[in-house]
Amino acid sequence: MLRVLTLASLFPDATRPNFGVFVERQTLGLAALPDLAVRVVAPIGLPPFPLSRHPRYAPLAGLPLAESWKGLRIERPRFVNLPATGGRFHAVMLARALVPVLARIRAEFAFDVIDASFFFPDGPAAVALGKRFGVPVSIKARGADIHHWGNAPATAPQVRAAALAADGVLAVSEAMRGDLIALGVPAEKVRVHHTGVDQARFVPIDRDAAKARLGVTGPLVVSVGALIARKGHAIVIDAVARLAGVSLLIAGDGPDRAALQARIDAAGVGDRVRLLGSVPHDDLPALLGAADVMALASSSEGLANAWVEALASGTPIVITDAGGAAEVVDRPAAGRIVARTVEGFVEGIAAVLAEAPDVGAVRAAAARFTWERNAKALRAHLAGLVEAYRSS
Repeated sequence: MLRVLTLASLFPDATRPNFGVFVERQTLGLAALPDLAVRVVAPIGLPPFPLSRHPRYAPLAGLPLAESWKGLRIERPRFVNLPATGGRFHAVMLARALVPVLARIRAEFAFDVIDASFFFPDGPAAVALGKRFGVPVSIKARGADIHHWGNAPATAPQVRAAALAADGVLAVSEAMRGDLIALGVPAEKVRVHHTGVDQARFVPIDRDAAKARLGVTGPLVVSVGALIARKGHAIVIDAVARLAGVSLLIAGDGPDRAALQARIDAAGVGDRVRLLGSVPHDDLPALLGAADVMALASSSEGLANAWVEALASGTPIVITDAGGAAEVVDRPAAGRIVARTVEGFVEGIAAVLAEAPDVGAVRAAAARFTWERNAKALRAHLAGLVEAYRSS
């Protein structure tokens, strides 16, 4: 029996059902394997009192400290996030808060390995906890955890130190693996661990009927991602504004919402460009299946789940050359990789709409991304770390 303690600061809860849903799905897949047990610790960072009572944080503060979540036994301990420090103390505060939690868990669940599902602050905290409890540690690099925290002055040394000290490191793409190697992590230590997609839920559907339910006629572009500058929604909005008769639906929420709505209004395209807000993950198959194109103008990514979910739905993608883009768009039917400019997206979207690739050929590009494959690869990786640790 392999006993895994999953440490995940990105994990859904009742107030944020879409928060880290890819980590949830990976963990559910791992827990479903035979001869393996998983306990999840999903810590919640809060500022000190009285800021923790602010309406932004109060719902998080009110979450249960422990619960059953889709069959997983999960704990949600709190740790202090000190504001205006650039994250400098996040990891040390997290590790400090988790020592008594893991000691209590270990008394009844003798975990063999700590699997940190995000690099910061989870990674440095996991390394400290692994040393304390005498177990190996794996850390997974997903995207912003390296591209932001791995370059921010206050946290970059912690990210690099954790990467070097961890017993094993996972990367969501070959490109992310290269980023880790550039930090000084030995190449043989980093394994690519691709994401998965629910191949039974994300499937081609009747596109015209799905568009009708959304109140759309004609070509439809969908974009999925937080409304932040890094996702480049403004570029896609401006591109669609130049494509007569093409509609755009954007699923996601975030601080740029007001600015993006103002951009839509200024361009006079409110009749065919809509911000949908946060869309439950369970509703994404219908949205992606309705689209003729999924477009995302990210400045950086690891390997976006939205890319492979769109492909599994039979919807080609138009994306930038960010992260593992070339690992996903590996055939003409999958779509286009374009420059991160309005002109690039105008040309890319227009070309895909004109070609209208066969949905079966598009879906085939996502065939290798399954949660079953993801879970088996993760188990093999973690079991290997445990074996090496014990033999050493």
